Amino acid sequence: MEKKVLIVAGETSGDLYGAHLIKAIHQFDPNIIFFGIGGDHLKESGMRIIFHSKLLSVVGITEVLPKLGSIFKAIQILKKSLDQEKPNLVILIDFPDFNLRLAKSIKKKGIPIVYYISPQIWAWRPKRINLIAKRINKMIVFFQFEVPLYEAVGVDVEWIGHPLLDLVKPTLPKEIAFKKFGLNPEKTTIALLPGSRSHEIKRLLPPLIESAKILFYKIPGLQFVIPLASGISKSSILSFLKDIHFPLEVIEGFTYDIMNISELLLTASGTATLEGAILGKPMVIIYKVSWPSYLIGRFMIKVDRIGLVNLVAEKKIVPELIQNEVKPERISEETLNILKNPHRFQKMKDELSKVRFKLGEPGASARAARIITSLLP
Repeated sequence: MEKKVLIVAGETSGDLYGAHLIKAIHQFDPNIIFFGIGGDHLKESGMRIIFHSKLLSVVGITEVLPKLGSIFKAIQILKKSLDQEKPNLVILIDFPDFNLRLAKSIKKKGIPIVYYISPQIWAWRPKRINLIAKRINKMIVFFQFEVPLYEAVGVDVEWIGHPLLDLVKPTLPKEIAFKKFGLNPEKTTIALLPGSRSHEIKRLLPPLIESAKILFYKIPGLQFVIPLASGISKSSILSFLKDIHFPLEVIEGFTYDIMNISELLLTASGTATLEGAILGKPMVIIYKVSWPSYLIGRFMIKVDRIGLVNLVAEKKIVPELIQNEVKPERISEETLNILKNPHRFQKMKDELSKVRFKLGEPGASARAARIITSLLP
């Protein structure tokens, strides 16, 4: 019998993890058909896209308002597909506000639901765990500390480790990477990572560039590079690159190679912080959303850290600059404190290696694939 699986991944990171999950599942059963919501990575893995995730992806609470039309349209398309396609299984990847709402409709139809990448119920809005307990058949988590949280409310949960351990692999030797990207191997390289969404880039790239100007004035031997996230073109950020009078290269793709040759990362909060930890790169994390989103979020967030790398470490091992602290002067100050303090620089690298250890062992996607295929008829 033909087996169909619906996947819903509304974010860039979920699109990447989902694509590798499909490849791993096809190692067990190449005949499974996938369709649903995703981005270019899932499309390249062979999934039939019925609604592109770029129309949904957003960071912040009030930022979701302009996307409401697309969100409701996507939900209607998905509900219709449940009746037309009759999937054997649904895999929901992160994107909790959308996916937990959708799960209610899926549950009514008796279709098993696997949740891949847990919502951050341990950081904010913890009561969502009760919805998960009611609507989800199987929870697959990336962090070991999530297991007892779900077990406490009776959720069938398994920890697989983090898929990034298989994905974060530079493709070029350092000496070739420096040459390919037009960078001087004798200079200290700093990577600027403003995020993967257009509104993140609009908020974060200008202060990052201004901080780079300050840093170059203080340490003329520095050079800077921006690795553009998937889906962000160089032409789309040209307006931010006027009057640049210091060494700055903009590279499309090759993010892990650029991280690998960088001494330090100035990065948006998110998956990039864990990628940097795996590569052992000290960093400064920045995070900024609209003020209404920030003020609402302050009442919802239950932890005093926002960067994934600090959350996994269960303490602040790298600096975080949030909201009104995202200013060139503060970013450059924190960066200089790291660069000019060899003891702090090495201590940060040591703590990052502990975070890497907490992420488990390679092979997470294969372990998830084994679990998922066991649930199919």
